[in-house]
Amino acid sequence: MKVPRRLPAEAALGVLAAVYLLPVIVMVYNGFKPYSEIMTDVLALPHSPTMGNFTAVWRDMDVPTLFFNNLVITAIGVAGIVAISSMAGYKLSRTRSRLSWALFLVFALPMLIPFQTIMITVLKLAKTLGLSNSVVGLGLQYWGFGVPLAVFIYHGFAKTIPRELDEASIIDGATQFQGFTKVVFPLMKPTTATIAVLDVMWIWNDYLLPLVMVNSHKSTRTLTLAVYSYFGQYVSNYGYAIAALVIAVAPSVIFFLLLQKWIVNGVVAGAVKG
Repeated sequence: MKVPRRLPAEAALGVLAAVYLLPVIVMVYNGFKPYSEIMTDVLALPHSPTMGNFTAVWRDMDVPTLFFNNLVITAIGVAGIVAISSMAGYKLSRTRSRLSWALFLVFALPMLIPFQTIMITVLKLAKTLGLSNSVVGLGLQYWGFGVPLAVFIYHGFAKTIPRELDEASIIDGATQFQGFTKVVFPLMKPTTATIAVLDVMWIWNDYLLPLVMVNSHKSTRTLTLAVYSYFGQYVSNYGYAIAALVIAVAPSVIFFLLLQKWIVNGVVAGAVKG
């Protein structure tokens, strides 16, 4: 029997997917195990499944407040990144000049700078501007860290959109901004969805920036920071920690699964049009 050419590649991808999914699956079912079973055999399925870890974590962490903090931070961050980057990428792609190219490099170069190298400077600047220890302030800070990559992606996609659409909108009496918002931006939907999903996954699950900016006040902590509270210097409650991890990452994973087709469409559209 002739073996399809795609079968080896698909089999390899299946094995790779299993390798990546195994830790997630183990984490989820360990959340339903008592502490004694986790310490006995972490890979074994639960013998006496219990919701005790989740109920205790929900009560101790004040999950609704933490969830609201994450939601506000993520919404502000993603909305600002999309709005700023889409307009900047479009304008830079439509302007052919040395200044435009120089500005594009200014946007792109920060992607090469590790956050750890500027962490102290950013913290001092945030305190000066009143953006530290604030949920809204933390959301605004993500604009600076997320815009460079988003501008780079939007810039490349905008070049695939015909300039004739811009000229047609101007002939119809629209301003350049109206032409962008009503004609060009809707065509960027696959790219926008891709950027939104990637940034939601990043901002929702980020640990280092919230640790630096909002960890001093319990009311402004995020879900990721709260998970770390179950790891102490001498005692760690792994049952509660695993349950907290499941609660923390579940919303971003669900969001990714709901919009994953837009990521594929965005990649395919860019490849075909590019």
